[in-house]
Amino acid sequence: MRTVKEISDLTGISVRTLHYYDEIGLLKPTEKSEAGYRLYDDEALKTLQQILFFREFDIPLKKINAVMNNPALDRNQILQMQRKMLVAKKERMERLISSIDDILKGENKMDFAIFSKTEIEEMFQTMFDNMPDNMRDLAVKEFGSVEEWKKHYMEVVSSEEMQKGYAKVVEWYGGKDNFLSVANNPVSTEVAESYNKRMEAILQKLIAKRGCDVDAFEVKEVVGEFGFVMKQFTQVKNEEGLMLAHAQYYRNEKIRPMIDEKYGEGASEFFAQAIEAFYKHK
Repeated sequence: MRTVKEISDLTGISVRTLHYYDEIGLLKPTEKSEAGYRLYDDEALKTLQQILFFREFDIPLKKINAVMNNPALDRNQILQMQRKMLVAKKERMERLISSIDDILKGENKMDFAIFSKTEIEEMFQTMFDNMPDNMRDLAVKEFGSVEEWKKHYMEVVSSEEMQKGYAKVVEWYGGKDNFLSVANNPVSTEVAESYNKRMEAILQKLIAKRGCDVDAFEVKEVVGEFGFVMKQFTQVKNEEGLMLAHAQYYRNEKIRPMIDEKYGEGASEFFAQAIEAFYKHK
């Protein structure tokens, strides 16, 4: 058993901090001496080590506590989680060092990559695991193998153009961690279908207002509902950027004919203008 002072000397964590960890239930002492002093065994030291791993990422103590005391996670699962986080951080640090080296050589390439290789691999795996079987089979057939498909995905997502696009998406989510949390924990097929039905019903209501001015209350009411449902479904922090991007989506040369065929000639432009009018005055 080790005392608080011994733990402090060993880890560099102050006695006051260890007392606070005890108070909030993050790191309880193994036992207390007859005199009331906190004592810690090797298992407590291992727990403290995991806490310190999380603190490397400036994660709030409240969130660390929630993870550490989650009965669904064992120590190995937590370590695997931390390892992924550390690998991603290592890759970011290596990119920064490489960028500094380039600047020192007079070869600044201005690398503003949003996601690391590890994070992109996780995004691919999540997409692969949650994709309907028929779509997955078609993709594998098109690329020849899962490995070739993944290679193509990594190249596309790692490109400068895609990274710039993701920078805007990350902004909608209020940060990269929030985006990755949503991306790696997608809703079920049933929930997605339910949201798709809601959005289809909203578009049918919106096209019924096509004869109205886009600034009319009845149009804005429907667009407001559309934005609310999109925010719920995508879990963005603020839906304005997403909805304005959606307006541009309706004007895409490949998308516009399909929208007009389904909802009537000019529907795509009406949808785009209605969304822009709503968020212009918001």
